[in-house]
Amino acid sequence: MGPAGHAADLLRSRASRSRERRDGEQALAEMETSGLGLPDGLDVEWLGVSGYRLSYEGVSVYIDPYVSRIPLKSLLLRRTALPDRDALSRFLPDPGGEVAGVLVGHTHFDHAVDAPAVSARFGCPAYGSDSLRRLMALHRMESRAVDVEPYRVYELGPFEVTFIPSRHSKLLLGMAVPYSGDLTCEHLDGLAPSAYKCGQVWGIHIAVGGITLYHQGSADLIDEAVRHNGVDVFLAGVAGRSFTERYWERILRKLDPSVVVPTHYDDFFEPLGSRLGLIGSVRLGEVPGEVRAVSRDATVAALPRTDRVQDAG
Repeated sequence: MGPAGHAADLLRSRASRSRERRDGEQALAEMETSGLGLPDGLDVEWLGVSGYRLSYEGVSVYIDPYVSRIPLKSLLLRRTALPDRDALSRFLPDPGGEVAGVLVGHTHFDHAVDAPAVSARFGCPAYGSDSLRRLMALHRMESRAVDVEPYRVYELGPFEVTFIPSRHSKLLLGMAVPYSGDLTCEHLDGLAPSAYKCGQVWGIHIAVGGITLYHQGSADLIDEAVRHNGVDVFLAGVAGRSFTERYWERILRKLDPSVVVPTHYDDFFEPLGSRLGLIGSVRLGEVPGEVRAVSRDATVAALPRTDRVQDAG
């Protein structure tokens, strides 16, 4: 192929990315018009990536909070990735009342970097895998780490939380999980992004205020491990779903959710407060159609990211 052919391919690629971005932004705007059907008093705030804050009756829990936003350069140059205190102060203001816990589905950096800082700030336990316990120990906070038991119900104020064994999607060309294995780093200064190994992966089921939510931070599952059916709100990680065979068919038929909320589609290398960028490979614009192809009864909804909510306020 000559230079003209390469130029034509480049133009087609740019046009395709531009079209995917427009489709994703249009779909996101439409999804944000749909409600989650939450009971009075229950607040669900999207922090970006797979992060959420749930608040009810003066008690809050955080799931996979990640607002520090490690830049891509730090990943490429293997620089230390630690919580950004300024970002935490700005984007995780004190919710008031009690913070009962931090729940972590797996320990990749975009899910776990901020967990020790949130635990320290609010004086609450952090629940997750043995890899999370090791991460907390590096921050001298092992006493606040809870290495969870599958299917045990943890009562955190009004929240009843259960951890379900799960899997991470094979993002590396469908062949392997990135940074697989357990976190083994022995010093904080060795915590480059790649040192945040995946660890055990958990789906997280939460019952509160008469409804149930299910958080799936990565788009894969262990079919026989999912025991909950008829959940009200499914917080569905959508990155990497194309590498998981029949993902929507398998997970939606297990959970049978009333509302599906896509998550983990924003560019997590860009700082909060900047324009919300979509991960092109996620193809967010295709999500509503994919869900409807399996479950015609489920509503597909989206939440504005916390920095947009703050700007609007």
